[in-house]
Amino acid sequence: MTGKEKNEYFYTLMIGKKKSRTRSIINRGIILLEIAILVPVFLLLISNQVIRITAESHLFDSAESVPYNRVALVLGTSHRMRDGGPNPYFHNRMEAAAHLYHSGKVRYILVSGDNRTRYYDEPGRMRDALLELDVPPDVIYMDHAGLRTLDSVLRAKEIFGLDSMTIVSQRFHNQRAVYIAKQHGIEVAAYNARDVPSHRNDKTRMREWFAKANVFWDIISGTQPQLPGEEVNIGEQAR
Repeated sequence: MTGKEKNEYFYTLMIGKKKSRTRSIINRGIILLEIAILVPVFLLLISNQVIRITAESHLFDSAESVPYNRVALVLGTSHRMRDGGPNPYFHNRMEAAAHLYHSGKVRYILVSGDNRTRYYDEPGRMRDALLELDVPPDVIYMDHAGLRTLDSVLRAKEIFGLDSMTIVSQRFHNQRAVYIAKQHGIEVAAYNARDVPSHRNDKTRMREWFAKANVFWDIISGTQPQLPGEEVNIGEQAR
């Protein structure tokens, strides 16, 4: 082999090694990218499934089958959609809560929602809607610091002294609320308000997938709601 042939051989060998290293780096990058995508997706699916399975036996679609609890906790949402129209989630929850009361399945109703400013008052709107549905004013209690589902559930226990309750919301939301309640030692049932047609709730359902996954982050990180305010004994305090 001549000197020129030797140089060409070693040059070809070096180029081959560089290409091999490049392919190896690319392959490792692809594997890491797949892991970065698949692991969060896997955790998202698992967390949602765990919550659904755990909550299922505590969910009820008919008021007649709901076990009696002294207090119903109604989870808040805005009474208006972003386009200004009425929010069917809100109105269906209020109808469900009123139905529970009139069916004798609860004696008191605790409405819990966001009231960060005087211009946005979920509990006040919920109370007004219940009054229109012939629920007496003296059985309705309001929690103005239910900023999240976690806040609403834990404040019901810590501020309003509830070790057991019936939660009222749509099924997908009740699943998460029930899981949170059980993780904090609360005896719980949940009455499923009427859902909204699928073509109107795609974004809400998508957000719920991530909200369920976030439940486990709250548990891992030890997230706790702020618990301002004096304790309230439902049914025992003058209104």
